[in-house]
Amino acid sequence: MTHAVPSVVASAPADDSPFRASSTGRLIGLDLARGLAIFGMFAAHIGPDPSVGGPLGWLLEAARGRSATLFALLAGFTLVLLTGRPQPRTGRAGRQATGRVLIRAAILIALGYALTALDTDVDVILSAYGLLFVLALPLYRLRAATLALVAAATALLMPQVLYLLRAAVDGGSWADAVVAHDPLARVSGTDGLVELFVTGPYPVLTWLPFIVAGMAVAKLDLARPGVLTHLAVGGGALAVLGYGSSWLALHLVPGAQAAVNAATDTTAATSAWWSDGVGEDPVTGVPDWLLVAAPHSQTTFSIMGNTGTALVVLAACLMATAHSARLRWWAAPVIAVGSISLTAYVGHILAIKALGIDDMSDSAALPVLLAFIAAAMLFALAWTRVFRRGPLEYLLHTATEPARLIT
Repeated sequence: MTHAVPSVVASAPADDSPFRASSTGRLIGLDLARGLAIFGMFAAHIGPDPSVGGPLGWLLEAARGRSATLFALLAGFTLVLLTGRPQPRTGRAGRQATGRVLIRAAILIALGYALTALDTDVDVILSAYGLLFVLALPLYRLRAATLALVAAATALLMPQVLYLLRAAVDGGSWADAVVAHDPLARVSGTDGLVELFVTGPYPVLTWLPFIVAGMAVAKLDLARPGVLTHLAVGGGALAVLGYGSSWLALHLVPGAQAAVNAATDTTAATSAWWSDGVGEDPVTGVPDWLLVAAPHSQTTFSIMGNTGTALVVLAACLMATAHSARLRWWAAPVIAVGSISLTAYVGHILAIKALGIDDMSDSAALPVLLAFIAAAMLFALAWTRVFRRGPLEYLLHTATEPARLIT
């Protein structure tokens, strides 16, 4: 079924992706944020290494990890939209919304494992997102303030829990026993739940705060004067607190930098308060690791800094699209990509596999990255002018239709 629209700015597609939300009114900023996050993913997976230096190197470094956490925060916002905003759905409507979310989660988990089976260099995040939807779903009736407290509590507690669990995995065989009895591990050919919760690149224990923070933002009255400004200021303060505290800790705690350098076999500890120069794999057995804020470090400081950055980007996108018709026009290609974000995300992984571009020189990577961005914008603009939903968004919507039978 198609639905013609005159412009992606005037009427963007309805909510059908795990990354999406309704693009009506000021919420068109969500699609702009998603589009930017998609391009950040492209940069991390295809672009040159940040070591190229200069402004380009800084942008590439900024995209690493933070684009994925922006996606997670937006996914939390979407979860609230699916279950009712401004008021959560109740009764039969609430049960049907819950059913839709659970179906989506199952599809995301399966799709994530299917993409992982392609054996590209991309750490596919969809399976973790699917499980995060399931874990966060019971919270959808909570108020914004309560959700913010839950996000803060999990950000403070879960990184320490994860650190201990990863140390236990390294020091014992209990994880092997769990994997051996895990049906998901047998079906997917991975470490299953142990990987999703503990050992994978996106452990849900430390990614849950991003989802819950996004839910808290969705509960706010974004049309109320001053709310977006407060959101941006609060996000900026959180980013400074997270990254700044890590910087201070690494410089003031005796031996911290030396311990991190030794554990990662690098000399990048001085920049580990914001850069992934120390590597993307969290370190176990070295308590000083908990002081870094590198994008994939899974520490409290990292979660604080990345959440704050995501809040600033989201607030800026919402404010810009709400107050500037000119910007909406210029940003229409990026907004279009954000409106079919699931298709864009899956499509770029399939393209990486088909073209065999997992490992390119920096000189070749930049033109390929720009080509991917241009192709995504052209396709998204053309598609959203004719169809209501993206290709995969339509399939996902159709798959959730059985939830209507819930009484």
